[in-house]
Parts: sequence; structure tokens; C-alpha cells
Amino acid sequence: MKSHHNTTTPDTHPHVVIIGAGFGGLQAALALGKKQPALQMTVIDRTNHHLFQPLLYQVATAALSPADISTPIRHVLRKQKNTVVIMSEVTGIDVEQKRVIMHHGSITYDYLIVATGAHENYFGHIESWKPLAPGLKNLEDAQEVRRKLLVAFEQAEIETDPERIQQLLTFAVVGGGPTGVELAGAIAELAFKTLIPEFRHIDPTMIHILLIEALPQILGAFPAELSNKAKRELQKLGVDLRLNTPVEEITTDGVIARDEWIPASTVIWTAGVQASEAGKWLNTETDRAGRVKVLPDLTLPAHPEIFVLGDTATLMQDGKPLPGVAPVAMQQGRYVASVIEQRLANQQPGAPFRYHDKGYMATVGRAFAIVRIGKIRSAGFLAWLLWLTVHIIYLIGYENRLIVLLQWSWSYLSFQRRVRIITRSAWLALSRKKKAESGKHGGPR
Repeated sequence: MKSHHNTTTPDTHPHVVIIGAGFGGLQAALALGKKQPALQMTVIDRTNHHLFQPLLYQVATAALSPADISTPIRHVLRKQKNTVVIMSEVTGIDVEQKRVIMHHGSITYDYLIVATGAHENYFGHIESWKPLAPGLKNLEDAQEVRRKLLVAFEQAEIETDPERIQQLLTFAVVGGGPTGVELAGAIAELAFKTLIPEFRHIDPTMIHILLIEALPQILGAFPAELSNKAKRELQKLGVDLRLNTPVEEITTDGVIARDEWIPASTVIWTAGVQASEAGKWLNTETDRAGRVKVLPDLTLPAHPEIFVLGDTATLMQDGKPLPGVAPVAMQQGRYVASVIEQRLANQQPGAPFRYHDKGYMATVGRAFAIVRIGKIRSAGFLAWLLWLTVHIIYLIGYENRLIVLLQWSWSYLSFQRRVRIITRSAWLALSRKKKAESGKHGGPR
């Protein structure tokens, strides 16, 4: 196999390098590992785990633990003897030398699959807003949000100033897509159903959960009828929807949205995504969100040995760009594996990639979801059961599926959330961070 240092050793087996072990990269690795034992494969990721991102909001609201929705990459690929896993940060790609550059050296490839995903898009304010309003893209984000939520209640319990209490108990979620809607609903259930019965000095009427969306509709990918049903369900849970309300400023004390000052100790950002740096590494054309423009077979123009997929790529289908959702990335991962297999077998190339729409789902609270699959439209409890079933199936590993199913069953029956531990170091770190931010970011009082 090609060395992951700065030198290369001759090898008769083609070497496939996969950057990113998200939904797309992992599916490609699994497909190639099963069907192509003659090739050598290296999977590079900056973490040691595959993360099931659609359930991050449940970690953030103390329903699940980080281990419930993540699995070590080495464990998933342990039976593939032709596969090496490297935990490292990729810093560049030399397309001429066919080399991936990492913090820990470099590695050459015959075929390269780039599936590096996306991060939050703060629309030009990442330096000033991200420290104040964490997103929800990785386990660190989810744990930070969970700490902020739980600490806010602890601080409100001992606070005596009514204005400060109101600020502590105001939670602003920015962005009305599926993540924002699911998170806002889960915060409402955590606050009103789980925490309030356990606190003696918090007035439930002081709790204010806002979902702030710049557009006139939440869940824009859904038909208006389903979006409106989700809106009504959120309002039943106690969520205050602010539509047509762009955020103009975020400070340590709250947000300014459509010229209104909203004091809030916890602000969470779910308002958009930006592709990874892969477009810059490859020095190729990208769209406004930084996604690489690929050919119909998901290859880079002029470089048929490089494939880009998932949230890192943009591809038009039926006049519209494919959505940045897990089923797209998974289908692309399997497709890319099949293209590489055809080439190694000297077969004629197959048809261009075409996404088979699996539909859209979003859940609002513990027993309500909306579903659009083809012409099927559904909302309510049955849709929620379908949402639950699909998410259990897509989780990696039988153990995780069983644990999550048991946790959901217990939470449904008891309203309890078991992952609510605040360590002393986390409490002190958050307090110090809050104090430091107060000195840097002023806000209207």
C-alpha cells in the first residue's frame, strides 16, 4: 500500500483514498471493501468516529448520549483487511501529484473520493457569531448546547433579578429548517416536561423558546400544508415562531432580529451550511455555498480519478440542485464505488448518477412528525412512528439501534432525559467563558 508518509512504495493494487467517513464516504468504503478485496483503501477522517448527524439535536437536549449516535470508524471497517483508517486533518490536495496532504504527512492515490461534508454558514459573521451561537454539526457542538441549556436552568434557580431570570430562560434557535424545528421542539419538551417539575423557584411562564426564521415559512423543503401543521404543533409546545425575521446581530446577551432586541443567554445557530474547504484544495469551480461542481458521474472536470460527493458537491437533477441530505450522500457513495469497480474491471461506464428521492421527514416533539415521500403527505403520530423506524434503521451498528430504541421508549413513557450531568469543570469553563464574553461583546440592556 502507498505509504501515509512523504514517500511512496510500488504496489500492484490500485489505491483508493477516501477523505471523510460521513454518510457518503463510509458507504463508499463499505461497498468497495466488500466487492474489491484486490484494491487497497485508506479512509481519512479528523475524528475517530462516524456520526449520525440527524440525531445530534437529541444529544443537545439530553435525550441521547454521544456514544448512542456515533460509532468508531475502525470498528465499522474492522472486517475489511484491505482498509487502513487514519485519524488526521487534511490540509490540501495536490491533484497533479495525486497526493493528499495531512498534518501528519501525505499519501498518494490512484482514485480519490472527497466526502468532507459541510459546516455552519454564518453569512460572513463566523468570527464574531460562532463563539456566541454554537451550531449543531458535531458532538462538541451538541455537548456545548446541552451544557448551555442545563446551566441556564441551574443559574435561573438561584437568580433573584427578574430581568436576568428572563434572559437566562430565553432560548433562541436561529434557522427554521429541519434541524432548527426539531431542536426547538425538543428544547420545549425538555424545559416544560422534564426540568420544570424538578426546579422549585422557576416560574414556567418565564421560559421563552424562540424559533427565528428569515423566510416566511419554516421547513421550506416541505409542502406548505405540512409546514403549517408543523408550525401549529410547535406553537402547541410553547415555541414562539418569528418568521420573516432576519438576525442582524448576536451578542453575549442576546440577538437583534428585525430591529428587535431579544435578551437571551442561549442562542443556537441552525440557519445554513457552507461546504468544506475541498473546493479550495482542488482549485476548482464551486457554487456560492462552496460546493464543488461535479460532472454527472460525480467526477471532477478534467480529473476522472477524483470523485466529490455529499454536501461537498453540487449536481443538478431535473433543473434543481440535489439536497444536502444523508440519503443523497449514501446513494452517491455506493454509486462511486460501482464506477471504480467498473473501471478496474475494464467495463464500459454505466449511467450517470441519479438520485432516487427517499422523501423528507421532520419531527416536532415526542409524537408528531411530518413526512413527504413522493406524492404521499402525512403528519401526526403515524408519521412520527415512520420517522422513528427510518432513523433506527439508518443508525450504524445493532447495539446503537437497540440502545436508542430503549432510550426513546423510556423517554416517551416517562418524559425523562437521562444525559443531564453537568461536570464541575464544564460549569466553571462555561462561567469563565461567559465572563470573558461579557467583556468583549456589549449588548443592549
